[in-house]
Amino acid sequence: MRPLRYSINVTLDGCCHHEAGLPPDEESMRYWTAEMQRADALLFGRVTYVMMESAWRQPATGTWPDWMDEWEIPFAETIDQAKKYVVSNTLSGVDWNAELVRGDVGEAVRKLKQEPGQGLWVGGVTLPLELADLGLIDEYEFVVQPVLAGHGPTLLAGLRERIQLELVDRREFRSGAVAMRYRPTRGSS
Repeated sequence: MRPLRYSINVTLDGCCHHEAGLPPDEESMRYWTAEMQRADALLFGRVTYVMMESAWRQPATGTWPDWMDEWEIPFAETIDQAKKYVVSNTLSGVDWNAELVRGDVGEAVRKLKQEPGQGLWVGGVTLPLELADLGLIDEYEFVVQPVLAGHGPTLLAGLRERIQLELVDRREFRSGAVAMRYRPTRGSS
């Protein structure tokens, strides 16, 4: 069974809006590229899929946009080429190496986890909350940014039950951000 890993940037005060933290730098982009490469497929909700596609899909010209620094291209190539599953009951279709997932999310994700491979990666806010409530997340990875946002969506807001976690890895970045990886302890949902 392949594990499901939830990864996200979060501020010290728990905000998980993509613009609330520090802008990406070369070190963090190398880190996120390696994390994406550890996954057989990415799992997105509709909002995250649309946001990621608009930023990281390679243009039809085959040339990356001018706003992208050279050190961002490996991340862009990795996410662009990755297999994606998009959970949505409102989208009529998807492309960008993606497959639409409809219906019972828990059942669909359980089936995906049963396939062979290294693992699945989920990002975003709403879908991970549902997956955490269903006890389907095997690993939580938070890159904590040294920023206080004071507003915005907060990490796993509305979680029905507490999930006890154990720290399994920690890495500090020159920017002051800290990546922490946790696994639910036995007895957690």
